Amino acid sequence: MLFKTTEEHEALRARIREFAETELKPQTFMLDQENQFPDDIIKQLGQMGVLGIPYPKEYGGMGLDIISYAIAVEELARVDGGTGVILSAHVSLGAWPIFAYGTEEQKQKYLVPLAKGEKIGAFGLTEPNAGSDAGGTETTAVLEGDHYILNGGKIFITNAGKADTYVIFAVTTPDIGTRGISAFIVEKGWEGFTFGDHYDKMGIRSSVTAELIFNDVKVPKENLLGEEGQGFKIAMSTLDGGRIGIASQALGIAQGAFENALEYSKERVQFGKPICQQQIISFKLADMATKLHTSRLLIYSAADLKEHHEPYGLESAMAKQYASDCCLEIVNDALQIFGGNGYLKGMEVERAYRDAKICTIYEGTNEIQRVVIASHIIGKIAKEEVRPAAKKGALTGVRKKMILKEGTAAERVDSLVEALKGDGYDFTVGIDLDTPISQAERVVSAGKGIGEKKNMELIRALALQAGAAVGSSRPVAETLKYLPLNRYVGMSGQKFKGNLYIACGISGAGQHLKGIKEATTIVAINNNANAPIFKNCDYGIVGDVMEILPLLTAALDNGEAKTPAPPMKKMKRAIPKKTDPGWKTYVCSGCGYEYNQAVGDEENDIRPGTAFKELPEEWTCPDCGEEKTNFIEV
Repeated sequence: MLFKTTEEHEALRARIREFAETELKPQTFMLDQENQFPDDIIKQLGQMGVLGIPYPKEYGGMGLDIISYAIAVEELARVDGGTGVILSAHVSLGAWPIFAYGTEEQKQKYLVPLAKGEKIGAFGLTEPNAGSDAGGTETTAVLEGDHYILNGGKIFITNAGKADTYVIFAVTTPDIGTRGISAFIVEKGWEGFTFGDHYDKMGIRSSVTAELIFNDVKVPKENLLGEEGQGFKIAMSTLDGGRIGIASQALGIAQGAFENALEYSKERVQFGKPICQQQIISFKLADMATKLHTSRLLIYSAADLKEHHEPYGLESAMAKQYASDCCLEIVNDALQIFGGNGYLKGMEVERAYRDAKICTIYEGTNEIQRVVIASHIIGKIAKEEVRPAAKKGALTGVRKKMILKEGTAAERVDSLVEALKGDGYDFTVGIDLDTPISQAERVVSAGKGIGEKKNMELIRALALQAGAAVGSSRPVAETLKYLPLNRYVGMSGQKFKGNLYIACGISGAGQHLKGIKEATTIVAINNNANAPIFKNCDYGIVGDVMEILPLLTAALDNGEAKTPAPPMKKMKRAIPKKTDPGWKTYVCSGCGYEYNQAVGDEENDIRPGTAFKELPEEWTCPDCGEEKTNFIEV
């Protein structure tokens, strides 16, 4: 069989390569350094028709095939991996499910402007508890009259904030697993639909990635995509195609690194000849070229199968897994060929090295790709019966989750102070505001929700009356620079292991929550009732932070200067009691995972009905790996 791209394919490649070299390449260093989205580049690609390459002309597209689309992603990623994934997420994830499952009205309203490049698309599936396992989706959509009310959030969303149209997955029927998930078309700008901060990523920094936040968002019934309960099917079929795009991105990143290394190896002379003539380097280049060629054939084969409406799930999984694994190997060898020069910031091969890794992670990790491939080869294992999934715990472990929403702001503050004093907190003593976070008994932390820098005075005033040190979320210290970097709390910053943590205007990103999971008591103050922090706190006040802070400060003020606090003594965390299920319940002290005797732990061969005490001593928490001895009886 002779497999060869057509003249039209290569003409398109030449056109996009020229654009990438002349328009995109001069900006790549700045885009990477400043974590900046290439607005003008995407606008130009839209005007060229590239954002609608594989869609029919009747819907505003170019009417080209899937191989053409793969080539476009490849050529953009060859110069900048971030721009490659912007196109991939728009075409494969944002637009394709509307094309495949949308009604004619939905296609005319949403697909046409996406294909014409007038709008950008995005796809919202991933959540803190729903990554590789989409069945862990917690975002909900409740039908009320002519609208679904959408609540929850998504993380790690490509094109978030820049996209106009989002395909969002939410639970419409609880407690039946993936069969209860539905898909919706959601528009940017709808009331209650907001975005988190642009993540500061290791690579693909020109691609914006952020959280989506849904707070009572009204989604018209006609924006249901497909039928209720079809969401999981839509998501999985969309990801099958999306893997062709990610494979193409990986191929492009690797191709660019290879070409740069080849050129450098011809110029770099050692021991009297160019290093490309040294056998060890020539063999590296030969292996790199072979991996590129093999990856390209796998990708184009999967694209051709999709184009001709043949089953392609196996081939797209193979292409994504193989091309992204090879990409890591190729960029590693390319940097090695450059030697010390390749390790310097600003070198294209250094950026390619950082860009490459994500290709093995998103749109299905390569571990999941191998699961998909294996299931095609050996068949899916029959399930005995559908059982309720084990309930995921909060990232901060078991918490009281006493959220105060009712009454006046003053009444909510009084209830909070009464509860804290009831827990044994003495607010007549205090510590220095600048006490190191890791040594502080109490911390009052500021998030972006406090607004302007002048409002930090409210945080300091509250910290003084709470007898606490001052801390912050990462954006407040790193982006806004309201505090020094050594004051931010989180998994990548300072860990708080003291008694009382008061989070003011902090939404509760995963990396922040993991930095406070050992706190005895967590208090949250936020105006967003759906903020993740409320699922991870002991006490919370839903309300305007600017209104609550002065009231709480006054309530903690005993009219006298605070006396020095004695050396910190770790207080025992209160574990809320639950209704007796007929057997003892055990909860992981590390992450809050609750062992359910009725469900067992099937992944670790623990049959339903197995009592906790009957579990093997080597058994560990399936969520975080804590040992059995670190579970708490509740």
